[in-house]
Amino acid sequence: MAEKKNVAEKSAGEKAFRDPALYTNRELSWLLFDKRVLSEARDRQIPLFERLKFLSITASNLDEFFMVRVASLKDMVNAKYTKKDIAGMTASEQLSRITVAAHDLVAQQYSTYNRSLLPLLKANGLTVVERHEDLNREQAAYADEYFEENVYPVLTPMAVDSSRPFPLIRNKSLNIGSLLSKKGEKKELEFATVQVPSVLARIVEIPAGEDGNRAVILLEEIIERNISKLFLNYDVVCSHPFRIMRNADLTIDEDEAEDLLKEIEKQLKKRQWGQAIRLEVEAGIDKRLLSIIKKELDLEEDDIYRIDGPLDLTFLMKMYGLAGFEHLKAEKYEPQPVPEFMGEGSVFDQIKKGDILLHHPYQSFEPVIRFVREAAKDPDVLAIKQTLYRVSGNSPIIAALAQAAENGKQVSVLVELKARFDEENNIVWAKKLEKAGCHVIYGLVGLKTHSKITLVVRREEDGIRRYVHLGTGNYNDATAKQYTDIGMMTCSEAIGEDATAVFNMLSGYSEPLSWNKLSLAPLWLKEKFLYLIGREARHAENGEKGHIVAKMNSLCDPDVIAALYEASAAGVKIDLIIRGICCLKVGIPGVSENITVRSIVGTFLEHCRIFYFENAGKSEVYCGSADWMPRNLERRVEILFPVEDPKLKEKLIHILDVQMADTMKAQVLLADGSYEKVDRRGKDPVTAQEVFCQEAIRAAQEEEDDVRDSRVFIPEVHVQEP
Repeated sequence: MAEKKNVAEKSAGEKAFRDPALYTNRELSWLLFDKRVLSEARDRQIPLFERLKFLSITASNLDEFFMVRVASLKDMVNAKYTKKDIAGMTASEQLSRITVAAHDLVAQQYSTYNRSLLPLLKANGLTVVERHEDLNREQAAYADEYFEENVYPVLTPMAVDSSRPFPLIRNKSLNIGSLLSKKGEKKELEFATVQVPSVLARIVEIPAGEDGNRAVILLEEIIERNISKLFLNYDVVCSHPFRIMRNADLTIDEDEAEDLLKEIEKQLKKRQWGQAIRLEVEAGIDKRLLSIIKKELDLEEDDIYRIDGPLDLTFLMKMYGLAGFEHLKAEKYEPQPVPEFMGEGSVFDQIKKGDILLHHPYQSFEPVIRFVREAAKDPDVLAIKQTLYRVSGNSPIIAALAQAAENGKQVSVLVELKARFDEENNIVWAKKLEKAGCHVIYGLVGLKTHSKITLVVRREEDGIRRYVHLGTGNYNDATAKQYTDIGMMTCSEAIGEDATAVFNMLSGYSEPLSWNKLSLAPLWLKEKFLYLIGREARHAENGEKGHIVAKMNSLCDPDVIAALYEASAAGVKIDLIIRGICCLKVGIPGVSENITVRSIVGTFLEHCRIFYFENAGKSEVYCGSADWMPRNLERRVEILFPVEDPKLKEKLIHILDVQMADTMKAQVLLADGSYEKVDRRGKDPVTAQEVFCQEAIRAAQEEEDDVRDSRVFIPEVHVQEP
């Protein structure tokens, strides 16, 4: 009887933890993340040009949010999909809330730009001429000459009349719309538009102003100033820039697609012409012009964003690149050598000595590239197998894999064609690898392969040995300098067996009955996490210490959140370090009193996933490619790997400890759902990313000193013949 009562109580408790009131909507949580990025652009302690970069990132983030997330919600509304999300909101209700929050975010972006950044740029020697009417005589002459020589030949004005329908406006393109009237006639106004060419630099430097400052103006202002030259038989009544965002989420029926690569190529072309979902216009746009654009694009009033400033703030990333303002930028950090690879010997020799942990971008990504390059050339290497999700434009890893195939090695590469906004890039690489003789797999039907794993099979004196690299980030040498990630190199026999099983599963239909060390989504990983969280709860219920520290990009899986609530209610201390989306709420009595959530937004993009479980004094630490999101745990191929070497575990725990101690870049989630900077009173200033930079520099320097000291000069001894 007592047992039945306990089961009933447990069931009631689990149901209580599913109450929508205990959850935050995913999309609204994401907007709060972009607001945290914006707070960096507003921080006066950050160098001015770094603040420009952060503001540019908020604009780029918002573009993707609309193209994917808002577009998806609009599709749901159009399909009359009424199922509620974990926070109890329908798609229509989410859109209403998003509209308010997004308009507020945009207002804050432009307040930051106009009131803070522009005056500071001027005070520091750079004047941004906002309106072409404000050019002085010399600047105006320069702008007009620049237009005639560089811009005019590229432009294609498009008029709209009975024989010329409203043109297709490309996604994210910047355009100038005009109302025209034929000279000498008072007929109806005609609409025309011209696209601001993306092939030309948007920032144009012009002669200095009277204040001696360097001066720049945006390309659209130069075009607007000269717009009448495009319509010689017309009077230009008004001209205003506008920009549209379209639904860019690809719809691919993989079961019906005979050739996935060709199907994605076909869908990519449609991305430019998807349904319009957002319109940005100049704040003072002529109402008649706006009415035409709004009607032709079939947009609602809520979809229109009236901008007090230049449209598309992503141009600020180019502004950051202007030469001559280095004193207004943060000192560039150079990733440091990994101590284990600073001595002599091959990559394989070093890995044989013991597992090696890599911490990017504090430590260089070069050992990963070297791992593949050496494997490509090594006559004892028989096979290389690797998963690729996102790679750089001129990837040395792709080149090494191609060389390996040409050298006669067995090379198998899974290229994930469905990596959003990298589809085109990945198609190019897939074709190149196939031509080189690699066996290329295009992912699994219905799943994205997001895992990061490389397997090298090598013939050695004592038999076949498998070397494995596992990581939390992509095999992208460019983003490895900007994203924080963890990698591990090992020749563990157990992990090597699992790695072989992973690739057999990806290339065929082989699903192993059990795994030695690795845990994979979508079949096993979620259960593993729920088990580990539940185990901490059981320890706490038994009076033992329960503690979880988890670092990731996003948390929105309802099963995982309910398990965390249950563990918290049992007395487990839970510290979460979540950069972006967090649908969990803190500070709810009896539910989440023991949970803290912090987000770190800094110079580098926090990207690694690290999971610590106290386990009653027998702590376990894991790293992996998956966030705690339904898409990662249920619809992707992901890998979680344990870090068991005591020294490496200690390093990972140290990383978590330093991030928990961050007082400068961390923002803490409050019970009301908002975030605020950590209270610094009585605390030393700690910036986790700076701590890791200094530690990496120190470790490399110490290793360099050790290597130098070990090179003792031994004089050559000549033995004379008797």
